[in-house]
Parts: sequence; C-alpha cells; structure tokens
Amino acid sequence: MHKKRVFSGVQPTGNLHLGNYLGAIRNFVSLQEKFECVYCIVDLHAITNRQNPKELKSNILETVATFVASGLNSEKNIIFNQASVSAHSELAWIFNCVARIGWMNRMTQFKEKAGINKENASVGLMVYPNLMAADILLYKATHVPVGEDQKQHLELTRDIAKKFNNDFNCGEYFPIVEPLISKEVSRVMSLRDGKKKMSKSEESDQSRINLKDGKDLIDQKIKKAKTDSSPIPSEAGGLKNRPEAANLISIYASTNNIKIDDVLKEFGGKNFSTFKSKLSESIIEKISPIGKEINKLLNDKKYLHKILEKGSKKADLIAKNNLKEIYDIVGLTKFS
Repeated sequence: MHKKRVFSGVQPTGNLHLGNYLGAIRNFVSLQEKFECVYCIVDLHAITNRQNPKELKSNILETVATFVASGLNSEKNIIFNQASVSAHSELAWIFNCVARIGWMNRMTQFKEKAGINKENASVGLMVYPNLMAADILLYKATHVPVGEDQKQHLELTRDIAKKFNNDFNCGEYFPIVEPLISKEVSRVMSLRDGKKKMSKSEESDQSRINLKDGKDLIDQKIKKAKTDSSPIPSEAGGLKNRPEAANLISIYASTNNIKIDDVLKEFGGKNFSTFKSKLSESIIEKISPIGKEINKLLNDKKYLHKILEKGSKKADLIAKNNLKEIYDIVGLTKFS
C-alpha cells in the first residue's frame, strides 16, 4: 500500500495569471490540508522550447513567490525546481526505454505544440511525456491534480507504471496514479475571445488578469472584457453559444466559490455593465493581496532561494532512495 502523496509540476512561465490561480494554484492550497504534497517547478520541461536563460531563472523565483503568496506552506510542502534533482532525468531515460514510440506518436499535445513544422521540433518535446511520468513516479505519487489538457499524459504515466511493473516483475512497485479533477474548476478563457484559453502567450495583455496587476488595471480590463449585447440569462441554457458571457459568469462563480446557477439567479436579466462592476470587485478582493505579496517576496530573493534549497534537499532524499531501488530492479549499478 503506497502512502498518499500528491505531485504537481508547474512550468516557470513568469507572470502567472487568474487562469493559473483558479485552475491550479488555489487547488494546491486546499490539497496541502489533505495530502503530503510535492510541488515542482518544471524548468527542464520549459527548455523543450528555447528560453532566455536570465528570464528562466527569474521566472523560477517568481513561481515560488506566487506559490507562497497564494498560501502554500513551504514548511509543510516540498517546493523545489526540477533541475536541482538529477534523478528526474535519470528516471526519464529509463522510461524512454520502457515507453513505446507508438505511445509518443499518439500524444496530441506534441502535435499541437510542434505545429505543422514538427520535423524541426526538439526531441525533448517529443519525449516530454516520459519526463512527466518520471516526475510523478520518482516520488511514488498516488494522486495528481490535472486539467482536461493533461489527462492523456496522466494515462501515459499509468501505462508506463504498469509496463515497468510487468516487465521487471516487481509487483506494484510504482503506484497506478489517480487523477484529482476538481469539479468546481472550469477553464478560464481569454477576456478577448471566449473560445481561447487565458494565456500569457496571447499578444494582448488585455486578454488576461495577471496576478501582479493593480486594482485599477484589473478594473479596466474587466470593463473592456468582450461580451455581447444580450442581458444575462436566468438559466444556464441561456449561455449556449455565448462564450464570452459564459466565461465571465464562470470566473465570477469560481472566484466566489459558488455555482453558476446561483450567479444567474442573482444577475439574471441584468446587463453586463452592472455585473462587470461586481466581478471586478470580487477579483480585486482575491487577487490584489496575492499580487502585493508576490512583489514583496520578489524583493527578498535570498528567502526564495532558501525555500528552493530546502525543498530540493527534501525532494532529493526521496528521489535518491527510490532511484537506488529502481536501478536495482532494472539491473543498473552505480559505483559512486
């Protein structure tokens, strides 16, 4: 029986936004009350696409600051960056030899990220899912919080665990990890296009609420957020084929931890100018304190480095012990 442990990895993209908070980070904070949690800043995953080295280092610290500012306890949880624990790369190579090429070819995220010019994509991007599996299984994690776009990768992790256990006749050495899908969380979409996910990569800054945005900027972005001319419906069916309206209603519900039906009961029949004012107030109330704390923490880089150093030591201890067992199962020997 494996000890219940959550693993989740976040790419250090920098300037995290409302979608990151409502879709993942807020859930991390609640999970720390129920599980032993390992939160990894996956910088090795980040370099599957070319990065500016200085920005990457800065973004790692900003991600730590965001975690702590949002309520993650650095003493209670293991918070570290992936590159600090070499066992991730070592286990990823073993999984490269366990996973099948056909499995990689079926990964839809590779096709999406590589685009039409996939022949020029990095090999790292192709085998990225094997490193993701190594991240999770290195700590024998039993649960992983996932979004809709990561379900396929988690299925691959389960397949790799089963194949490894079977190939090496080692019982249930690796747990068959379970997804943690929060029913309350819906995808946060762009403020300019309700069919696109809110993203840092979108050119217009008006498309997202950044966690470091000030009160006036948040208010201005919500006022300019795209809607339609129809009033807010009283029932969910009235949001069909109205992606921008549905997005703002969903953000309000998620920010206030209430159901969409309750939002529609309160605002049904009203126009969006009234609703946007309330939405802006709700977001400012939740996000402004986090943004202030992020900026404060970023002025104390020594403290952020200490969190990473401490977390990396804890993670490395677990990883080295497990990797030693894995090497023995596979038949590999380390003399150093």
